[in-house]
Amino acid sequence: MRFRDRREAGRALAGVLLERRRDGKLPEPLVFGLPRGGLPVAHEVAAALHAPLDALVARKIGAPGQPELAIGALAGDAPPLWDREALHWLRVAPDELAPQVERERLELRRREALYRGDRPFPELAGRTALVVDDGLATGFTARAALRSLRDRHPARVVLAVPVGSPEAVAMLSREADEVVCPYQPEAFGSVGRWYEDFGQLTDDEVLELLHSG
Repeated sequence: MRFRDRREAGRALAGVLLERRRDGKLPEPLVFGLPRGGLPVAHEVAAALHAPLDALVARKIGAPGQPELAIGALAGDAPPLWDREALHWLRVAPDELAPQVERERLELRRREALYRGDRPFPELAGRTALVVDDGLATGFTARAALRSLRDRHPARVVLAVPVGSPEAVAMLSREADEVVCPYQPEAFGSVGRWYEDFGQLTDDEVLELLHSG
């Protein structure tokens, strides 16, 4: 099964989440899309749930020479979250990646300033922080995002994605109160494999989705 695009995936995911909302499992949700690819999915979810939409910026730290291979992630003001097994396998120490971490931290701050402007971070006490992305491969970026929200003391933290690897879903089930992932193919590969249209979004497209949410 492949989704036509992220919006179609978002509508499919929204149907599953609506059932949980009716069962009382998503009280007072506030939807956070992980930019950039998670925003079209999150936009559909927020519209279906009649919930506020916001952006939660997290950045992947790629392996040296293999930028698509996530060996760590950043979110909020927290220190980097590292995949210690990958670092050992690559024989790389975190200190050696300091310049890359700084570049990703600067990009994280740039996106936060652009997407949020002068709006304060929403109050999460008593609410469900519903984090939405377009898929889970390693799950490290989502893991960093979930941990950054825990520090804000929401009533529940729920991660929702249309498709993900079973291993990443299992790992993140230890981080979130619930992981909603209706499609978990065994031979996962990359997230883009499960979309016909997996084009990258621009900052302007992200802002348009946020302002229309």
